[in-house]
Amino acid sequence: MIRSASRQALHELRKEEDAVFDGRISGDALVQFATDLYSVADLLVAQPRLRRTLGDPATAPEGRLRLAESLFSGKVDAKSLRIVNAAIGLRWSTPWDLTDALEGAGDTALFAAAEKQNKLDQLEDELFRLERILEAEGETAALLDEFTVEPGRRNELLDRLVGGKVTPITLELLHHAVSSQRKRSITLAIEELLEKAAARRERWMARVLSAVPLTDAQEERLAAALSAMYGRPISVRTALDPQVQGGLVVRVGDEVIDGSVASRLAAARSALAG
Repeated sequence: MIRSASRQALHELRKEEDAVFDGRISGDALVQFATDLYSVADLLVAQPRLRRTLGDPATAPEGRLRLAESLFSGKVDAKSLRIVNAAIGLRWSTPWDLTDALEGAGDTALFAAAEKQNKLDQLEDELFRLERILEAEGETAALLDEFTVEPGRRNELLDRLVGGKVTPITLELLHHAVSSQRKRSITLAIEELLEKAAARRERWMARVLSAVPLTDAQEERLAAALSAMYGRPISVRTALDPQVQGGLVVRVGDEVIDGSVASRLAAARSALAG
């Protein structure tokens, strides 16, 4: 759980991100920002001493900023450096929180790029579809998580799985999720990315499983009903699952609404057995 100092630092950093990743920045520039921010985060992961120095809340921020300028000025875009400096100048509960915040800023830059291209909804759908594939193919997920295998080889597997089937921005997010030492599980990383995508549109996401495809009208009615139930906008992502048999299984965050025939049959069998 993130402690109070880091929660406040994240809040301040997001204001800086909003100022830098505004509507006047091109999609290509935002992708470059993400590459820069990921590279700085990766360096901090690989260099424990540097990570501790730049993330030490007990030292004066001026000294940390001078060191960051000497290391990164001219090596990353000036606006990327603005985000890096903003993060380093804040007070974090632990140096790891600084590293994670820079990775998160990279994710945000890619979400902003997708939004500029009017592909944020498509990105969310692609992540959801891959989440369903990996849940069904646990062996593939395990291979993508195998940290004894070099990240490049794991990303080759990812490319074979989704190459040509997702947008370049989605693929960039996934490549980093696979190679990052801070994201231990590809499925958990995708879940986090889905939550971020929904939050960017100021809504929650409902994962819906059904035995047969829902019509557009049914999805709209379900989204309206869930939005009324939770008191905030809900976007619906649907997938087929023959095990549902009939009805729906809906997951919003950690809450599951199981209205499937399969669950009712299981409850009936349990009652009969009792």
